[in-house]
Amino acid sequence: MNKQKPEMKIQKGQTFPLTIKRLGINGEGVGYFKRQVVFVPGALPNEEVVVEATNVQRNFAEGKIKRIRKKSPQRVQARCPIYEQCGGCQLQHLSYEGQLDAKRDIVLQAFDRHSSLKNIDQKINETIGMDEPWLYRNKSQFQVGMDKQRVIAGLYGLNSHRLIDIENCPIQHTATSRVTKVMKVILQDLKIPIYNEKKRSGLIRTIVSRVGFETGEVQLVLITTKKEIPRKELLIAEIKRRLPEVKSIVQNINGQKTSLIFGDETFTLAGKSVIQETLGDISFELSARAFFQLNPIQTVKLYDEVKKGAALTGNEKIVDAYCGVGTIGLWLAKDAKEIRGMDTIEESIIDARKNAADHGFDHATYVTGPAEKWLPKWVKEGWKPDVIIVDPPRTGCDDKLLRTILQVKPKKVVYVSCNPSTLAKDVQQLSKAYQVNYIQPVDMFPHTAHVENVAVLTLKLT
Repeated sequence: MNKQKPEMKIQKGQTFPLTIKRLGINGEGVGYFKRQVVFVPGALPNEEVVVEATNVQRNFAEGKIKRIRKKSPQRVQARCPIYEQCGGCQLQHLSYEGQLDAKRDIVLQAFDRHSSLKNIDQKINETIGMDEPWLYRNKSQFQVGMDKQRVIAGLYGLNSHRLIDIENCPIQHTATSRVTKVMKVILQDLKIPIYNEKKRSGLIRTIVSRVGFETGEVQLVLITTKKEIPRKELLIAEIKRRLPEVKSIVQNINGQKTSLIFGDETFTLAGKSVIQETLGDISFELSARAFFQLNPIQTVKLYDEVKKGAALTGNEKIVDAYCGVGTIGLWLAKDAKEIRGMDTIEESIIDARKNAADHGFDHATYVTGPAEKWLPKWVKEGWKPDVIIVDPPRTGCDDKLLRTILQVKPKKVVYVSCNPSTLAKDVQQLSKAYQVNYIQPVDMFPHTAHVENVAVLTLKLT
């Protein structure tokens, strides 16, 4: 006999009072109405709001604020005038101290939901914040479009496909904002065709700009649908004239119908193929597609937490999985016996090798390919790491890598994570052989719901 599913008590369009208990993983307020979970963007913990249901599903409902009956003392005026339209930030209406508390709670929620680890609350430290949490992003990737006859560039609006023109983003470094603003004018003046997604016509899709905080060098990448650019020489000349700070002008071709920014082909149009950036006393060369942390100021704090967690004595062999351009491995190199890093993006490995060579780190080796391919090979050859550093994408570690770590059993795993949910799931799997020493949240992206973590795991004594 089939059990009937319980009917949803909330109806779409219904308004009802709600007390917000906490923030969800995407920065929305979470409350319960007749024991049904309701997500409300813009609502804050301990606020009493009147909500209109906008989306009703079997397991949850979504609502919008109609009225705030009781405001949180942590509620502040958002600095950005298009904050609510843009959707790039989720928490500008929450005081910065409140954001740091909420982010620790988001990590705790993820572990409560996705792991069975005991006393995890006692192992999650307070979030490390920024002294000045504005103008911190070193890179912007703004889609280009036309609004009537005007070239615009920005992000698609929250839950829509309408392009929001962004002039001065308060979390972007001023150099990247300037480059985007001037590029819009250059493209307009030269009448370079702008990509139209609906018609799949036009040329310029995206303006990507990245600045070296310490060096001031700027890289400009134009994502185009094809290689040929009309009035290309004039375009390059105008960029050089109007944007002298741009030291690297690059073209990337992406003609596919896709949400991915970059395509496979990249060409240097003028200047250098890379820009320089410095973290601490280590300098890095960054090519257009190479991954590099978006907040250099907090990156130093993050990597210092990795160094603290690794607690090296000078005798350890280290694997730096998902190594990118080698940033974390090189941060630890002075205190390690040997570093071996790997990444699936070949350009990143080329950059990592050059970065290591430039600093005289001849005990650092970088190879292209996944860690789950290289680790067993090295172990078979008699080389076993003492410490594994992982810094995976939002999807977390590949399952094969987790199984490989459990087989290889290094003494310590330092897991750098940008997604608390996948961190909790992966740590749960690794807990078969490892115990959690502590988890350190770091606020890499103030005013957003994102939180980075450094989890330090040590091999259980058998």
